[in-house]
Amino acid sequence: MEDDAPVIYGLEFQARALTPQTAETDAIRFLVGTQSLKYDNQIHIVDFDDENNIINKNVLLHQVGEIWHISTSPADKGVLATCYNKPSDSKVLTCAAVWRMPKELEPGGHESPDDSASPAHTLELLCHLDNTAHGSMACVTWEPTGDGKKVISLADNHILLWDLQESSSQAVLASSASLEGKGQLKFTSGRWSPHHTGTQVATANDTTIRGWDTRSMSQIYCIENAHGQLVRDLDFNPNKQYYLASCGDDCKVKFWDTRNVTEPVKTLEQHSHWVWNVRYNHSHDQLVLTGSSDSRVILSNMVSISSEPFGHLVDDDDLSDQEERRPEGKSQEPPQDSVIATYEEHEDSVYAVDWSSADPWLFASLSYDGRLVINRVPRALKYHILL
Repeated sequence: MEDDAPVIYGLEFQARALTPQTAETDAIRFLVGTQSLKYDNQIHIVDFDDENNIINKNVLLHQVGEIWHISTSPADKGVLATCYNKPSDSKVLTCAAVWRMPKELEPGGHESPDDSASPAHTLELLCHLDNTAHGSMACVTWEPTGDGKKVISLADNHILLWDLQESSSQAVLASSASLEGKGQLKFTSGRWSPHHTGTQVATANDTTIRGWDTRSMSQIYCIENAHGQLVRDLDFNPNKQYYLASCGDDCKVKFWDTRNVTEPVKTLEQHSHWVWNVRYNHSHDQLVLTGSSDSRVILSNMVSISSEPFGHLVDDDDLSDQEERRPEGKSQEPPQDSVIATYEEHEDSVYAVDWSSADPWLFASLSYDGRLVINRVPRALKYHILL
């Protein structure tokens, strides 16, 4: 079917950082950050025109260094944060900064249609998340339901909560905590939970996953040996407040109930190399996306542990009526979890996958060679979920 065909965009640079434009819920927009040692690095603003199946791009110059992580404000369509490499005195430090894109590039701005001669634009530096005392930044995560004024950054073994003040021109360190213990204690990734009124963050370091309360910066739960090797990424189920997904170098994707962390609720073993990214669909949490160094993107249907285990949101009040109506012998048959599709459009490690914030059926994946692929959930499954 033509409609399900992927759309491919080549950046001409190596890249590993991808994010949807979180605050943009009308236009389909992704931001991709490059990793070039030779040339000035760039952020490519990729707008997908769904009706004509074409990509329009704009380029922002990011001259401070290679981009390792990129994230966007949940409240302001023009604001983003990057973590980037900055060589300093014989060692490389990863720094973080908050930026604003030019007004005309904000969604709905009056930018001329894409043509290869259009000039690159410059980013306005709003503030640095100063990490001189804390080491290299692994990622910056925004308070998901907030006003774009609170971010958490992970630097080496420190978790840092920042207040962005004066229109984000100043970052004030509000509180922090550190990992204590032996060995290389270094955060690899973190996610801010959309639940619990924004008071919980999950982090990964080595093979351990931890939950933190942002009010006291104290640990709430700890999953030791969550994976056999390094944990690469985490994501919270948008509809089930205690559910968390993780993935790592043991090629596995695991799903946890943070109230009881002795065993994962489910484990997926579909990838044959490190799994770099796991993402829940924002609207239909049975849809889970993963990307791996095996060059594949896998879309899974984790319906048994979703908020809609029987195909639609079940209300407790409805349940008793349904049960009375259900004929004998047709006891609740739980649907089976399955792989919906495996996408093979990449030829290099897939370092990032993410869902569009505007269209729940559309997602992007990025491989290290700078190939960005935009795909849709298969149409048949979409209608199955909706009808």
